[in-house]
Amino acid sequence: MDTTSRHDLVRALLSARMTVLADLDRGAGAPERLLVRSDVSGSFQLSELREDGELVTLTELPEPVASAQYVPGTRRAVIEADAGGNERIQLFLLDLDRAAPVRSFEELSALTEDPGHGHHNAGISPDGRLLAYASNRGDGIDFDLYLLDLETREHRLLWKSGSWAHAASGFSPDGRYVSTIIPGSFPLDEQLVLVACDGGEVVRIGQTPGRASQAGPPAWLGPAEFLYSTNADGDLRAIERRGPRGGEAGVRISGSGERYDTDVISSRDGSTAIAVENRNGAFVMRRIELETAALGDEIPTPEPGVIAPVLSVDGSTVYYTLTSPRIPGDVFAHDLRRGETRRLTTSPLQVETDQLAAPEAGTVASFDGETIPYSVYRPRDAEGAPVVVHIHGGPESQAHQLFSPVIQALVASGFGVVVPNVRGSTGYGKRYAGLDDTTRRLDSVRDLAAIHGALADLGFDPDRAALWGGSYGGYMVLAGLAFQPELWAAGVDIVGIASLVTFLENTSAYRRAHREREYGSLADDREFLVEASPMTHITDMRAPLFVIHGRNDPRVPVSEAEQMVASLRERDVRCELCIYEDEGHGLARLANRLDAYPRAIAFLDEVVRAG
Repeated sequence: MDTTSRHDLVRALLSARMTVLADLDRGAGAPERLLVRSDVSGSFQLSELREDGELVTLTELPEPVASAQYVPGTRRAVIEADAGGNERIQLFLLDLDRAAPVRSFEELSALTEDPGHGHHNAGISPDGRLLAYASNRGDGIDFDLYLLDLETREHRLLWKSGSWAHAASGFSPDGRYVSTIIPGSFPLDEQLVLVACDGGEVVRIGQTPGRASQAGPPAWLGPAEFLYSTNADGDLRAIERRGPRGGEAGVRISGSGERYDTDVISSRDGSTAIAVENRNGAFVMRRIELETAALGDEIPTPEPGVIAPVLSVDGSTVYYTLTSPRIPGDVFAHDLRRGETRRLTTSPLQVETDQLAAPEAGTVASFDGETIPYSVYRPRDAEGAPVVVHIHGGPESQAHQLFSPVIQALVASGFGVVVPNVRGSTGYGKRYAGLDDTTRRLDSVRDLAAIHGALADLGFDPDRAALWGGSYGGYMVLAGLAFQPELWAAGVDIVGIASLVTFLENTSAYRRAHREREYGSLADDREFLVEASPMTHITDMRAPLFVIHGRNDPRVPVSEAEQMVASLRERDVRCELCIYEDEGHGLARLANRLDAYPRAIAFLDEVVRAG
């Protein structure tokens, strides 16, 4: 393939669009209507898929729509959006029957008007009157739980969380409780909390005194019973059935969590529940036999990948977003009674699927014998090819089996791509996820050396190996170049952390309180944070570096990129910097992705492929 053809293919891959399910209309007697978010326009905007199959565009806003939810019993929806990626989310009310798409925020009804703080939808009551949301407007740090009466527009504080309250599954079927998840005292420690809407009762579920455990959102079977996932009694998340009273014993669903981390959803009428198993980064759905507390057969999907499912009110149909290495992201429906699957959306993809690389699974033993899983994507001429090790963010996350335009573009450009789940990744149990906590941070960096040691056996050229990663993955890129300079030929750092100290000092206050649980605190662990920072070892860095950052990033401030680049340039290490003024933590706009990623790939072409 000549350079021009390869360039066109790369742009076609990076231009792939996706459509994701935002919400299902669960109103009494409502027809099959879905809210979907699609980036066909270049950023995620909202459309409605109506009962006749028509896809109606609802928004053409200057900012991406982060989420949307129907207001039950009405033709309105609550949407979330921020400004320039600053993550200070505001909430708006959208009329779904307006004649033309909304093109400015002035055309919407603002439910929150406090641009200095964030607001996150935590659910809408079954009667459509109350909106629950989490906000840090109290002290700028803790996300507390609030209620808004959508008719009177009266706001009231429902519960002071004392931490960062995350949205769970919203209201209980009778509207009595709002569910939320809050972090505990340890890394990967989360607790399910049910807060009574009258403010009189707070029920804590799934807490394990003295050690970390996680509890997922409730999947309600009725007003007094629900399913939820927990690893309080094991390494992997399993499903338990219980009532809202925290002291009651749970009934374990047979088979769940025995081999995989497992989550759960249910239909609004409580008749149907589905377990979602995480199998090495691909999700598998299995129906739960509620009478026997056992798991049934797998629910078929077009391809293995990442699934985000929602059940119809009566439990007869599961709607889901599927993204896989060959499907950028679309919405499907599976009729559980007939066993039939329908594809509801088809997002634009200018490349035939047989041109897309499929992953191969593998493992490698690290320095201490720990098994590190990875996936391999091979170019057509794989033997002796240059290779990119692509590292996920988080660190409490996982490299999933989904469509990555960057990975496919790298493969189309002739690079092999290895995608590891280094220690600290989720999806393999809480023991594995905790192996990089605080002062064990550099053990995950040592896993990169183990991956490098496997490259030759995989058929790639280890002397032409580069690192690519975003957020925490960006930290791993910089750490690999700093601590293992003899191994890596180049790096691409996207919104990465250069110094754990300045990152914690300068990140948003609410983020600092959360991230110190994982990385260590400035007060108690400063010496280690300094030692584990790439900036501390910058004199050892010699590989060329390409850096991408958003000016409005509230998580990893742009100063992290600027200090790294300035120091490297002082030492005459080749370094290129791209800062986007209308972006935050990553690139949300297609125009910016089409500018940044081809430049980064061309950079690797020049400094790595050429040797």
